[in-house]
Amino acid sequence: MSTITSRDDTQKRSFTAAASTYVNERTSLAGFVKELGRKAFPDHWSFLLGEVALFSFVVILITGTFLTFFFQASMAEVHYDGSYVPLKGVEMSVAMASTLDISFDIRGGLFVRQMHHWAALLFVASIGLHMLRIFFTGAFRKPRELNWVIGFTMFILAMGEGFTGYSLPDDLLSGNGLRIIDGLIKGIPVIGTWTSFLLFGGEFPGTAIVGRLYTLHILLLPAILVALIAIHLVFVVVHKHTQYAAPGKTQQNAVGPPILPIYAAKAGGFFFIIFGVLALIASMFTINPIWSYGPYDPSPVSAGTQPDWYIGFADGALRLIPPGWEFVWLDRTWSFNILVPLIAIGIFIVLVVIYPFIEAWVTGDKREHHIADRPRNAPTRTAIGAAGVTFYAGLWAAASSDILATHFSLTMEGVIHALQAVVIIGPFLAYFITKRVCIALQKKDREIVLHGYESGRIVKLPGGEFIEVHQPLDEYDRWRLVSYDAYQPLMIRPNARGKITVGQKLRAGMSRWFFEDRIAPVTRGELEASHSAHH
Repeated sequence: MSTITSRDDTQKRSFTAAASTYVNERTSLAGFVKELGRKAFPDHWSFLLGEVALFSFVVILITGTFLTFFFQASMAEVHYDGSYVPLKGVEMSVAMASTLDISFDIRGGLFVRQMHHWAALLFVASIGLHMLRIFFTGAFRKPRELNWVIGFTMFILAMGEGFTGYSLPDDLLSGNGLRIIDGLIKGIPVIGTWTSFLLFGGEFPGTAIVGRLYTLHILLLPAILVALIAIHLVFVVVHKHTQYAAPGKTQQNAVGPPILPIYAAKAGGFFFIIFGVLALIASMFTINPIWSYGPYDPSPVSAGTQPDWYIGFADGALRLIPPGWEFVWLDRTWSFNILVPLIAIGIFIVLVVIYPFIEAWVTGDKREHHIADRPRNAPTRTAIGAAGVTFYAGLWAAASSDILATHFSLTMEGVIHALQAVVIIGPFLAYFITKRVCIALQKKDREIVLHGYESGRIVKLPGGEFIEVHQPLDEYDRWRLVSYDAYQPLMIRPNARGKITVGQKLRAGMSRWFFEDRIAPVTRGELEASHSAHH
């Protein structure tokens, strides 16, 4: 019996080896897998944010595939005849009726639908946090500028993917959201009305918008996202991963395990954790209960509906514009209460996309960077990021201005005026405070490196003086506090004609502003002098 078993095992191994050889000879996968398996992945917790985004997207694809079998993207009117009694006989679109059927008549449909929605929210949130980690640690610098652009494009597409899915059920919530989009489009001079007509297939709500959004949601946007994710991951492998500084560690000797087999096993377990947490949330917390809102009807405008959090900044920008910002010129109404928010948001998005190139131009830094910065060691960049986050947060909070007013018994005008101050003045305050805090932390680090930690132990010197004994740093902590570069502002140099151009003066001025109040890291001479003084 053992002889037969041994023979079977041998045949299985030979078949596996033959199959592996066959595939490798035609694809050269063995070399690729071997090279990929050597890549190290840093084990710091902040690097998991990108994985959360990736695994959330996988959950979205799995649950979305299930939902496509049952959802019908049609705006044809029917009378609901499903299991949910309060809406029986109510006239609604086929899209709304099929969503109710998924929720109440398809086994597991409501669970999968809610899991899909929660995964979409987590996908957008994790991309946003991942981008913030990259920004504040300077991981967007050369050679990763293009990956930053790709990542932010994925963030915008993820918001578009979420909005198109949120609009598909044709309930009151999604109808109000589409109505806002229709108003934004119509506020664009000259082309707005025609664009709205083409998008909606006629006067709002039209007859084609759900079908068109469905095509975007399940086909075009996911395909673009999958392609960008693939390119993004290829760049991560090609450029290697950023990491935090540590003694004796370089990009070839990275902090963290290799991808194969250790990190791949960890990532597989992490995926199932995310899948399980999303399943738990979907089973315990209701999201988007369309049966409570009912089918879309333009009359109940005070229903208290709110957009999904990630798109709230656009709605908030509209609410913060004072009334009366419109006039008639050339027989057309110019609605600056719509144009100004669109232009401001557009400028903000463009600045975020091109920021790596702006910083490289201002600093003149053309070196490759594989070590992540501590945010405090780049105070101007960190302050700029804090200002941008404050601007976004102000717009985001304004999307719920009515909810804030009613829940806290405040006047609507008072809430709007306060949020206007947050959006206009807040970024400047955030910039100033954040930069001062970063510089103060740098000074504290410098003090700790030179004199050590306060131990709390008081000793009396022979001369009668009482002093506190400081505890010196270990090698790792000292390395972490001193391992950053001291940059200098750019020097103005005449061009080939011996002149200093306006562009050069502008660049030099911005460089001085970027590096002003900088704190240089402790030098070896200062460290040796400090140790000699202590001894």
